Amino acid sequence: MARGYRNCNPGNIRNSSVRYLGEKESTDIAYKQFESMAWGFRAMFVLLHTYQVRYGLKTLQQMIERYAPPSENDTTGYVSYITRRTRIADISTVDTHSEKQMIPLVTAMAVMENGTEPDADDVHKGWELFVNSSK
Repeated sequence: MARGYRNCNPGNIRNSSVRYLGEKESTDIAYKQFESMAWGFRAMFVLLHTYQVRYGLKTLQQMIERYAPPSENDTTGYVSYITRRTRIADISTVDTHSEKQMIPLVTAMAVMENGTEPDADDVHKGWELFVNSSK
């Protein structure tokens, strides 16, 4: 099983001072751990939304460049995979409040991060946690 799925952190979000709902004390030296996959997916939705609100990153390209920087990743390949999979153009503005855009986007990112499909129910539960905590 991939590290991100073992950690219930399908986005492989790195350890930091930022605390997410559903986050638990991590025993992984590099990555956060969550109580369930749904909480891990919620964290991905929150993080991408934060990129827009706090940093003004509106396009898929801008978001992925921050999420998976070239210093650590094949960012160009990452963006290409996400655009092929989601049909969201790299220059398109992502609507972080759109379930229609965000579910496929985060699902594709989880596949990119872990190499296998996540459970769709977990992704949808994460979306519901995100939406309900944003009200």
